[in-house]
Amino acid sequence: MVSAFGPPRPPLPVLPDDEVELRSRVGGLDLDRKVALLTGVSHSALAEEPRLGLRRIVVTDGPQGVRGQHGVGPGHSLLAPAPSALGATWDRELAERMGGLFAAEAHRKGVHVLLAPLVNLQRTPVAGRHFEYFAEDPLLTGELAAGLVRGLQARGVAACVKHFVANESETDRTRYLARLDEPTLREIYLNPFETTVLDGGAWTVMAAYSGLDDGVEAAPMTENSRMLRGVLKGDWEFTGVVISDWASTKSAVESANGGLDLVMPGPLGPWGPALAEAVRAGKVDESVIDDKVVRLLRLASRVGRLTDPWEPGTAPVAADPPPPAPSESEIALLRETAARGMVVLRNERDLVPLSPVAGRRIALIGHNAEATYFQGGGSAYVTPQRTVNFVDGLRAALPPDVELSVHRGGDARDHLPLLAVEDLATDPDGTGPGIRASFFDPSGRLLGSDLRAASDWAPHYGFPPGTSRVVLRSVLSLSEPGTHQLEIGAVGRYRVRVDGELRDHAEDDRGVELMLDSSVNHPTGPVIEIVVDGGTRRVELEAELSVIDAGGFGRLISARFRHLPPGPSRESEIAEAVLAAERAEIAVVVVGTNEESESEGWDRTTLDLPGHQNELVRRVAAANPRTVVVVNAGAPVLLPWATEVNTILWAWLPGQEAGHALADVLLGRAEATGRLPWTLPSRAEDSPVPHAIPVDGFVDYSEGLHVGHRGWDRADATPAYPFGHGLGWTTWTYERVHAPRTVAAGQDIDVRVLLANTGPRDGHEVVQVYLEAPVDDPTRPVRTLSGFTVVHCAAGTSVEATVSVPRRALQTWDAVLGTWRTTPGAHRLRIGRSSRDLLLTAQVEVLG
Repeated sequence: MVSAFGPPRPPLPVLPDDEVELRSRVGGLDLDRKVALLTGVSHSALAEEPRLGLRRIVVTDGPQGVRGQHGVGPGHSLLAPAPSALGATWDRELAERMGGLFAAEAHRKGVHVLLAPLVNLQRTPVAGRHFEYFAEDPLLTGELAAGLVRGLQARGVAACVKHFVANESETDRTRYLARLDEPTLREIYLNPFETTVLDGGAWTVMAAYSGLDDGVEAAPMTENSRMLRGVLKGDWEFTGVVISDWASTKSAVESANGGLDLVMPGPLGPWGPALAEAVRAGKVDESVIDDKVVRLLRLASRVGRLTDPWEPGTAPVAADPPPPAPSESEIALLRETAARGMVVLRNERDLVPLSPVAGRRIALIGHNAEATYFQGGGSAYVTPQRTVNFVDGLRAALPPDVELSVHRGGDARDHLPLLAVEDLATDPDGTGPGIRASFFDPSGRLLGSDLRAASDWAPHYGFPPGTSRVVLRSVLSLSEPGTHQLEIGAVGRYRVRVDGELRDHAEDDRGVELMLDSSVNHPTGPVIEIVVDGGTRRVELEAELSVIDAGGFGRLISARFRHLPPGPSRESEIAEAVLAAERAEIAVVVVGTNEESESEGWDRTTLDLPGHQNELVRRVAAANPRTVVVVNAGAPVLLPWATEVNTILWAWLPGQEAGHALADVLLGRAEATGRLPWTLPSRAEDSPVPHAIPVDGFVDYSEGLHVGHRGWDRADATPAYPFGHGLGWTTWTYERVHAPRTVAAGQDIDVRVLLANTGPRDGHEVVQVYLEAPVDDPTRPVRTLSGFTVVHCAAGTSVEATVSVPRRALQTWDAVLGTWRTTPGAHRLRIGRSSRDLLLTAQVEVLG
């Protein structure tokens, strides 16, 4: 099948490349063994089968790195900028290079399938996984994701494109049905999946937790034959493996017949003996099972895990040599991507880049300056070997004669900081600092204990077999006079006692569901006040927890100990920051979200910055007009002070090289080339989709085709900053455009744009082409992003950019005929710097 987005790439070789050979291998297995291959053997591994030459395949989470947990590879990972930061680059080539980096990291960890990229859309700004998505636009999302897939798979690591399909929010994600009409589904939400499958050549696709009701079939995605068999494997001729999201499969017959190929995690699940029995009973044809195993073998061949069949007792295949450690070029790519993705929203009087800075005083202000938010929560989370916060990055880059003072301006989190265990907590058994964990079996027999100098036990897996109950105990020694605040968060069935008094408890017996809504990763509890009048007060802490059986996620407990000592008030910290700003030539205020804000498992309830950060910005800007605000967030937050500050730089969740990248941009060593991949509202209620709350089990996509910038245009509403906006470090003049006067139906359109760099610096420009249909139909978008490219041009020179508008941009889905239809007539091409800054126009007659 020919992709509507351009000519197909040559298929990657499958070894053996004979389809008959693959099927003949499968024919040598009995039914039970074939079915056993279709459920994982652990959280992160697939079964091997010597008789087929099938070696074990290992999968792990992305997309901000190669996670490598659950027994997969070394514990530390390279931490890349969040996908929304990569989306802001609008750069296909950079996305492909990032795919190559992920492949190198996967090889180091012995990983063969990376569960990334996510190509769901940023439909609503409150979506919990907004930072994991590339953009609010299907074209931009699909093009960047396809680039990443190509870079990954060209080096023998499979991409798993997720979450198929219409899974744009987290609230009740395991239960809701997304309800949308077929044109919206085809033109918007299936669009980036189609691009990654047809143009990117993705080898695996993940079926979402949620379900779909498109007016024809209403079913969970793991059972949705219309989407999995009809669209994915039928219309698009997808030859890869459809993998379930973890613990999402609830049936045997319906999911097997619906098109699912692999149940994860294992070894438990609804398939196994139940599926084999369904085949014997005639409810599932054995050819369906054979097809799934063939797909699995094809995947194994693509990732180098299929060899000549060998029998038990023969010599094992030699292990591949361990690859080298991360290279300097990989670290440089992380730094480059973080810098390139930063978006200059506002830069009055060209305050940034900060040049010259020699001999100046700079006040660096904000909770996120030191507590930089590097990555979002959930399955995207990786453990980096190192991170560089904004303070350390600037200090390392500034000349020695620059005075850099750092001021928090108050804590921006809603919850207390983690308890400083090594300083304050001691083992109640008297062996040293830490929290003592005691492990008991169902009869109450002590199985062992462990002492850890850690306040974060969320989640914790390390206990002896047979453990059913864990008791965490410690004694705090509080000597600082004043009111101390304690918070002990836990999940599941638990009891929390302070000085022997019961202060919190719950009887939640959920297992897998606790993992899926991320409660396990973010336990919270009531705040308890402890007054210290003088001397040292000893406080006994105890959390008694029942072990949570989370199925394929393992058996675990989860608790977190937090403590806030007496300290300066919020007002005093803000006053100190304001005074520092008054004395400095330049004030840099870092605001943003944190680990309590952006995560898989829940959607946000507000777009407001956490805490008192808006007040902090306003007071600092009033004290120093040379104020630069850096926004450290992966998803939209409201900026009510936007017109009151000199410069605004959106820095995203920038990964491990955050501080170095910000220093490069602020000091002019690198250009912030980013353009917004979503629309930033002035008010939350102005968004076309302001919330993500299911109603009666449904998420209604009632906005239809008007998602993101399309919705803003149809409503003729004014955002704070439009989709595609970004200033960079120079200025541009769009001089002329050339496009063909007529094109035949089914043809792409090549648009040539001449533009000049009229500013003082070399720079990158993102040339954006929007298409307006011949007739303004209120059910259709006013205009759609239909092409883009990135060009680089030296100061004072010109460059010609060529933008390809794919033929699919000229097509709409005909729900009656069930096919794509080209709209004939005079189409207008609008070319410019954002969806609202359109500088040139060309008209093309599309022949019917």
